[in-house]
Amino acid sequence: MKKYNLLSIILLGITVSSCGGKKKGENSMFNFDSSQFAAKYQPQEALNLAILNPNSKKVDSIIYYVNDEKIASKKDANNITFELKEQKLGYQNLKALVYYEGENSVATARVELVSNVKPKLLKYTIVNTYPHDTASFTEGLEFYKDTLYESTGQKGSSFFRKYDYKTGKIYKQVDLDSKYFGEGITFLNGKMYQLTWQEKTGFIYNANTLKLEKTFAYDKDIEGWGMTNDGKYIYQTDKTEKIWKMNPETQKMIDYINVYSRDSKIKSINELEWIEGKIYTNVWQKDAIAVVNPSNGAVEGILDLSGLRKLINATPDDVLNGIAYNPKTKTIFVTGKNWDKLFEIKVSE
Repeated sequence: MKKYNLLSIILLGITVSSCGGKKKGENSMFNFDSSQFAAKYQPQEALNLAILNPNSKKVDSIIYYVNDEKIASKKDANNITFELKEQKLGYQNLKALVYYEGENSVATARVELVSNVKPKLLKYTIVNTYPHDTASFTEGLEFYKDTLYESTGQKGSSFFRKYDYKTGKIYKQVDLDSKYFGEGITFLNGKMYQLTWQEKTGFIYNANTLKLEKTFAYDKDIEGWGMTNDGKYIYQTDKTEKIWKMNPETQKMIDYINVYSRDSKIKSINELEWIEGKIYTNVWQKDAIAVVNPSNGAVEGILDLSGLRKLINATPDDVLNGIAYNPKTKTIFVTGKNWDKLFEIKVSE
């Protein structure tokens, strides 16, 4: 096994997918020719879509779909080729609607599209070390107007605060109702957005006063984990390999990507931070950060932070969580749940 694959498994906790990514058709009238499919594909490859017609029916036309998007239509059953370079990573659900002899039938299958990017192994240097409140079960960390904000979890003790990270002095703290388990936060357009874990509830606050302005329900049956934004859209995680894209005006999910390191999906991605066009994400229970391409979900870099454990007073259950980028200093701040230190670091290849 190559070095980067071994490190990916150790640092990111990769879940190796099974090779059997194909799904049989819904009936035996027509089916995709699965013998044409590889176990996994990469974006530079193409699918050869062929339809089997075991009963020798007279085919009038076939409409092809990938992930419910129409990609082609033909007047015959000849093979077609579909380029994968524009598809997001993950399973590609294939469908062929076959019209024949005055009737129609549907054939389905699926294949898995994985990353062709070799993640770069990143390193860091510690710029400064600051105190961190060991009562903070860190879920979200973000700078807003040069001030650090932190949200924490645990029912009955969840809060978020703005504070002086150099001294630990609290400027303002807002406690959540005891029924909520606080999760990630992000600031966008003068608002602060906050998630809760399993309550399927989010909050919108005035970013300057931290006064609650709106409570909203998730429009998907998901958990709330990490949160960030790109200046226009909000991104959030849900404990799986997915990063959801949300419209901040409507709080509706409009898209998602699946996070892959090479040919394996990365589950349990947590806290998020948007840094110079990439998404940096903690991997739950791993002392590592993955750098993700937001357009397709490919892991482009891995930052091993296991060395920080030697510098803190924490138990193995006090996991790394919390990433905040300070654009003014171009440094990254990282900490963990109940850690006694907050680290300011610079990252390089």
